[in-house]
Parts: sequence; C-alpha cells; structure tokens
Amino acid sequence: MAEQHLDTDLAWQLVLDAVNRSNVTLPLPGGEPAIKLNGRGWQLLNDATRDARDLFELFLPLCRPISEGESPRVIGQLGQSLDGRIATVTGCSRFINGDDGITHLHRIRAVSDAVVVGAGTAVADNPRLTVRRVAGRNPVRVVIDRRRRVPDSHHLFTDGQAPTLRLVAGDYRKGAGEIPVKGVLEIPCLGDTDSNQPVDPRLILEVLNDFGLRKVFVEGGGLTVSGFLKARLLDRLHVMVAPMIIGSGRPAFSLPEIDLLDDALRPRAKLVNLGSDMLFDLDFSD
Repeated sequence: MAEQHLDTDLAWQLVLDAVNRSNVTLPLPGGEPAIKLNGRGWQLLNDATRDARDLFELFLPLCRPISEGESPRVIGQLGQSLDGRIATVTGCSRFINGDDGITHLHRIRAVSDAVVVGAGTAVADNPRLTVRRVAGRNPVRVVIDRRRRVPDSHHLFTDGQAPTLRLVAGDYRKGAGEIPVKGVLEIPCLGDTDSNQPVDPRLILEVLNDFGLRKVFVEGGGLTVSGFLKARLLDRLHVMVAPMIIGSGRPAFSLPEIDLLDDALRPRAKLVNLGSDMLFDLDFSD
C-alpha cells in the first residue's frame, strides 16, 4: 500500500487523537501507522508536508497526558503588532492577527481543558472562546471577574456553547459545585471585592485543578498573561506577531523592569510561519 501523504487536515486529526495519550502508535483513517508517541517525544512514520510537521511540533507537546501529582500544564498566548502592541490606545484589538493566527488560537483551545481570560478582555472583546474554526471540543471557559464587570448579556454567559466558570470575589470553598454541561457557575474565590491586589495566578490554577482542569490555556489579555509569566507558571507561550505597526497603544507585556540583560527571560524558541502571522513558540518548561 502506498504511503498516504500527510496534509494539515490529516495532521490535525492525528493531533486530536493524541490528546492525553502516550506510548501508542496512531494510525491514518485506513489503518496505516502514522505517528508514534514515545513518552515526551514522537516519531513520524509517514511523509508529511512542512505545515503538517509544524502542527505536530507545536501541538503534540500540549497533548501529552499529565500524571497524577504532576503540576498543571499552562500555555499562554499573545497576539501583537510588530511594535509589541496588543491594542490601540482606545482598546481596539479586533483583529490584530490575521486569519491563520485566529485558526491557530482555536487549535490551542481544542487541546486545552480550560481557556482563561481576564475581565478586561471579556468586556472589550465579548469573546466566545470556542473552537468554531477547527475540529475538536470546546474547552471550559473561565473568566476572572472579581467585581462582576463582564455584562451578563455577553456570549460567555448566554450562548450555551460551552460551560463557563465565573471567578468572583469571596472565599473559596473546595467542592462548592460541579462544572455545568453548558451553563454558568460562579465560584467565589478572589477575596475582597474592593481589593486592588492582582489576582494570584496560583489560586486560579488551584481552583481549576479542583475541577479537574489541568491543561490550562491563558488566552488574554496582556495583564493576565503577564501575571502568569511573572509568577513563572507558564510552560509555554505562543506570541503571534502580525505584520502591522500600531504606534502608541497597549503593550503586550507588563513585567518588572530589569537593569541587566542577564536578567532577561530567555526561553527556548522556535519560529513558525503561520501565513498571516509569525509565531514565536516559547518553551519555559524545564
């Protein structure tokens, strides 16, 4: 039987088949072996296009199962202009990234247990946080909304496309509820309503872990992603750079100042051409 050439459609189906699986050989639809998963690595057993190989390299690390007692796996994402802006001074950000970048975003959602956004992003963008552009399942949607700033009329609370956890002010009680099938569950856990202290990202992961959500995608905005990065909780960060110069605007990263370049973060990096955008795949894992 002739080898079946792996294109992006076949590669994406194999990625979905690889979610939470290890030490197995995944076949093509006709039964021919296509890819072998070996612990933390993988081996391609069939010819594939460059784009298909890129899909494997980007997403198979996100598919690996998490062992009992292992820390949650957290990936962040920022979409920015060439000059490092994620929005204009007025907050306009739809859409900095192009069509291919948005598809990539939906693919990350499809291999994650939960997708997290801050209240500012939810208010400004009214996102759906679903996988409308690709095959796969919708993740649990999580909005960090201490003061209930996000309007109840927004998609996250009304469209019924996926369950939504709304993290609000209050004291956290473990076992206070179950994830709804497609509805909304408010979880008091973010302390005092009037507090000006940033939300502790470790608390977010603790709450999500209690609900069995261990593959966490921090989608935005810049302050939320920067908070997880500052706390050294990101295993990976995907920075999508659009061929656009905004000028003055909101910066992608909000991190403490450093005096020496020796103190700069230097993750392992891979550059991938998505088509409409260039992707920096940054690996912060040990």
